[in-house]
Amino acid sequence: MSDDAQNQKSSGGSKVQQLGDFELKKKLGKGGMGEVFLARQISLDRMVALKTLTKELAKKADFVARFEREAKSMAKIDHPNVVKIYAVDSYKGIHFAAIEYIDGQSVQKWLDHLGKFSVADSVHIAMVCAEALKHAHAENMVHRDIKPDNMLITKKGIVKVADFGLAKVMDEDVSMTQSGTGLGTPLYMAPEQARNAKYVDQRSDIYALGATLYHMLTGKLPFTGNTALELILGKEKGIYPQARTLRPEVSERLDLIIDKMMAKDANHRYKSCDEVVKDLASLGLHGETISFIEGAEPVGPSRGGATTFASTSASLPVRKTVAATQAIAGDTASNSTRIWYVQFEDAKGKIVVEKHSTGRILKMLAAGQLNAKAKTKASSDGSYYPLAQFPEFTKAVEDNLAKKTATVRKEDMNSLYKKVEKEHKNFHLKRKVKDFFRNTFGIIKLIILLIVIGGACWWVIPRLKQIPAFIAEKVGMGEKKPEDAANSSPAAPVDPSNPGITP
Repeated sequence: MSDDAQNQKSSGGSKVQQLGDFELKKKLGKGGMGEVFLARQISLDRMVALKTLTKELAKKADFVARFEREAKSMAKIDHPNVVKIYAVDSYKGIHFAAIEYIDGQSVQKWLDHLGKFSVADSVHIAMVCAEALKHAHAENMVHRDIKPDNMLITKKGIVKVADFGLAKVMDEDVSMTQSGTGLGTPLYMAPEQARNAKYVDQRSDIYALGATLYHMLTGKLPFTGNTALELILGKEKGIYPQARTLRPEVSERLDLIIDKMMAKDANHRYKSCDEVVKDLASLGLHGETISFIEGAEPVGPSRGGATTFASTSASLPVRKTVAATQAIAGDTASNSTRIWYVQFEDAKGKIVVEKHSTGRILKMLAAGQLNAKAKTKASSDGSYYPLAQFPEFTKAVEDNLAKKTATVRKEDMNSLYKKVEKEHKNFHLKRKVKDFFRNTFGIIKLIILLIVIGGACWWVIPRLKQIPAFIAEKVGMGEKKPEDAANSSPAAPVDPSNPGITP
């Protein structure tokens, strides 16, 4: 790299490495594709991350062509939570891509440091990445290597998905035997991707995102193994410890969402990331900011730095972080007499606004008169916000959702038992009918058989007596009839003296 890349200029005795329009500052790391440098784009005076190809890969014309083509496709993805690509070029035989520089760390680095994330942070990161993936999928781009290493968090707490397109090129051309490369990352990739990496779709990204969410929540991987083969075989079975068993804080609904994202059969997974975002948002568990990032920017319509969850934020709850909730004066769970303006849908489906105390609202939530869709505000002016956004009602809303989920599940189980019982009864009824007709047909067949046998006997027995005579006659041993005997007797002798008289 240094032999070809250095454009040495004497300026105060310092050496400057430069690739065309990019001045290299320092080496950031090394991967299966090549090295990564922090560089300054001279013409625009901005810092970028420069990814270079190894000499071995640069010699493969087909690979270089695909690398450039995928980089151009990646440049079409314009989303605040996707790492941007600025340029793809070559200089003195060195091929490189200039990518947005992220002044932060990967989710993997934070997991290494913290072990696991809070439920709010985990769901927040998963939702942001799902929004980014949804945008990319709309451009017919499948990432195929979603993992904590490819999720970056800036110093302002903005989540960015990295390595779109470039991961796809690597999947097609680099063997899994090379370190850090190959068909995605076996720890997170979908089972069908291991079988045939060229025929995957957005559901494979959803699987990998589900595995990453599981890792963020529990601090553990859903599948482990000493070799890639052991991992793949484990995923083919599709059996792993439920997130709730490792972390009781994980709600039943969140556990079910993870299960659906990581379904062994792609047909049983979510069809799109939009569905994932909606279901995760409906839990009301995600935070406005990432709690372990100081000074993190909140997610909201007025923030341009991060996703706005535009498709869901209007009607779905957002859990505030501890810092945010403490900033609301007087918002304590013990203040049961505080009056609120509550906006909700009544039994007739109409939107109504009523004034209730904190205690009354909690009772209405417990009784099922209010649900997570209800909104409130503390004064006549201002805007309504979902109940779950206020600490007084967060737990009650969660309990309401859990109770509703349990009720739905109980109803589903009851209907399932009824269905099984009905099928059981139908099975026995069908068996009785079948046995009846089988026995009836058996009797009828027996009767017909007896009739046939009787008829045959009636016809054969009288004829059996004639068989011996018939046989004797055929062989000339039978009795002859009188006329036959007369015709067959020998002629009488003739008297010679009287020829007309027979003695």
